Amino acid sequence: MSQHDRQSFLGPTSEQDLASVTVGILGLGGGGSHVVQQLAHLGVGGYVIADLDIIDETNLNRLVGGTRADIDAKELKIRIAERAIRRVLPNARISAHAKPWQEVAGELKHCDVLIGGLDSVIAKDEADRFGKRFLIPYIDMGMDVHKLGDRFLIAGQVVLTLPGGPCLRCMGVVTEAALATEARRYGAAGGKPQVVWPNGVLASTAVGLFTQLVCPWHDKPMAAAYLEYDGNKHTVSPSMRLAAIANRPCSHYLAHEAGEPRFDIRTPPAPVKPQVETSVLADEVAPSWWRSVVAFFTGR
Repeated sequence: MSQHDRQSFLGPTSEQDLASVTVGILGLGGGGSHVVQQLAHLGVGGYVIADLDIIDETNLNRLVGGTRADIDAKELKIRIAERAIRRVLPNARISAHAKPWQEVAGELKHCDVLIGGLDSVIAKDEADRFGKRFLIPYIDMGMDVHKLGDRFLIAGQVVLTLPGGPCLRCMGVVTEAALATEARRYGAAGGKPQVVWPNGVLASTAVGLFTQLVCPWHDKPMAAAYLEYDGNKHTVSPSMRLAAIANRPCSHYLAHEAGEPRFDIRTPPAPVKPQVETSVLADEVAPSWWRSVVAFFTGR
């Protein structure tokens, strides 16, 4: 018996495939802390993690692995995440950075998949743009709490965007209106409302999408996904937003615009006319793992 016997349905080489993958995790709060724990149990071997925050009292309601001793020690969230990973995988490859993820771009561009637990719309936009430029699938998680009369609605989403497919702007996660109102109060239940169980649902959904990319156990990897979470009804459902743009090429990031040396994360994309066809990007730009995913769709 081995640690991964009960997930052998993921494929005969799944243990080796997961061990060889490196995942970039952007943000290690409520969502990101769930993600690192689950990826470690799954057997993912490599991590690039970035978060400049120190744990505080307000994090204990949701940050997996955080303790009161960590608060007393003013522990960095990246150290808590690293500890959680090594308790399961002592020999995991971990590159931890107590800084904004944008300052770790040199390492993140070599990751096989990016998973973001980012609060701000502009950060989501930058992460999506980064993934598109360097041919890296990006999985974004987000939740908020909205006031409905004298009650509240918990809502969220998990979105998978792949190079050549629809982006967060195409799917309406990032809009000019949302960017313009970024500074407004986040939610209505206090500053940046978050609770542990929606974070767990969204993180588990994100890890499921990741696993389907690396070890597709029931079908080809999805070209895109937009899953909406209703925390009041306790449901996760495909969004109609993705169906509405089915078969439309992304008009924000063109397939040939990849890996440019002067690329700046902070520069929004210029509007362009949709193209009917998109070309597969040059092999020398794409990570070897991504080329295998491209082969699923193209048969090449």
